[in-house]
Amino acid sequence: MSQVASVIDELEHVLAVGPGERRTEILRRVTDLFIGNADNFDPPQIAVFDDVLARLIREVETKALAELGTRLAPIEKAPAGVIRTLAFHDEIEVAAPVISQSPQLTDADLVRIAQTKGQGHLSAMSERRRLAAAVTDILIQRGETNIVRKLSKNAGARFSEKGYVTLATRAERDEDLAENLGLRLDMPPELLQTLMAKATETVRARLLAIAPPESRSAIQEVLSSVSEEFLRKATAPRDFSRAIALIDKMQGEYKLNEAAIAEFATTGKYEELLVGLARVSGASVELIERVMQNVRYDGVLVACKAAEFRWPTFMAVLKARWAAAEIPANDLNKARADFLKLSVPTARRMLRFWLVRGAAKVEL
Repeated sequence: MSQVASVIDELEHVLAVGPGERRTEILRRVTDLFIGNADNFDPPQIAVFDDVLARLIREVETKALAELGTRLAPIEKAPAGVIRTLAFHDEIEVAAPVISQSPQLTDADLVRIAQTKGQGHLSAMSERRRLAAAVTDILIQRGETNIVRKLSKNAGARFSEKGYVTLATRAERDEDLAENLGLRLDMPPELLQTLMAKATETVRARLLAIAPPESRSAIQEVLSSVSEEFLRKATAPRDFSRAIALIDKMQGEYKLNEAAIAEFATTGKYEELLVGLARVSGASVELIERVMQNVRYDGVLVACKAAEFRWPTFMAVLKARWAAAEIPANDLNKARADFLKLSVPTARRMLRFWLVRGAAKVEL
C-alpha cells in the first residue's frame, strides 16, 4: 500500500493549499489507483478511498464529477459514500451514470432519489438492470410518459399489483405502452387479457409481429382467450339514455351545477358526468364523449373552462378520466398551468368553433 500512502500524503498537501486544477489532477490519480486495484482492496481500504474521494469532490467542477461518476458507476466495490453523493447530485450529468448503473445504490437510496429528484434522474433510474416494485411504484406515479414507456420495456423492472393496474389503465390511451406491456411475460394474465381486449387491432397485430419467437405463442394464447363477448363489452358504445333523463330532470329543477358535476366525477358516475358536462358547457354529448376519451386533456379543459368551473372541479374530471390510476404530479401541474392560462371567453369561442365544424372534423 505504499502507492496509496504516497497519493494520500500528496492529497493532504493539495487539500490544504492546492488550486482547483491540482485537486482535479489528484482526483483522477486516486480514481486511477482505485480502479486499477479495486478487486484486491478489502473493506477498510475501500473506506480510505471513500474518505479521500469525498474530501476531493467538495471543490471540483461539475465536469470532473461527471467523469468520476462515469468511471465508478459500473464497479461492484466502488466507495459507497461517494457513489451516493454523486447519485443525489442535482446536475444530471453527474448523477445519471451512477443512478443507471451502480450496484452500490440500495433500494432505499433509489426510493429517496425517485421521490425528490427531477425527470432526468427518474429517466436514468428506469434504465437500471434491476428495479424493485417499491421503486417502480414511484417512477410510475411521478414519471413522464417517455419514462413510463421506457420502464415498461425494462425486463429487470418489477411491478406491484397497483403498479400494473396503473400501467394498464394508462396503456388504454397509449398504444406504445400497450405494446410494451403485451410483451411482458410477468404481467398478471387477467390484466393482460383486459388490456388486449381494449387494445386496437393495430396494437394486437404489431405485438405478434415484433414479439420474439419464445414469446409469440404466449401472446397468441392471450389474444385467443379474449372472447368475442368480452371484446364486445369492452368496446361497445355507452348507453347514455338513463343519464340523459336524469340530467335533464336535474336541469329542469335547477340542480345541475358545478357541485353536481364534481360529485359525479368523484363518485365514478361516468355517464352522468359526461352528459352533465355537455349540458353545462353547451356542447353536444357526442363531442364531450370524444374529448373525454382523447389521450390529451385539451378538450376537457375547454369544456370545463367554458362552464366556468374552478380548478378543483376540473381536476376531479381529469381524475375521473384516469379511473383507478393516479395522475403524475408533473401532468397535474401542467394541467393546472394551462387551466389558469385559458380564459372563459376563449374557451367558449373554441367550443363554438368545434360545434360548428362538427366533432368528427375537429382535431382535438
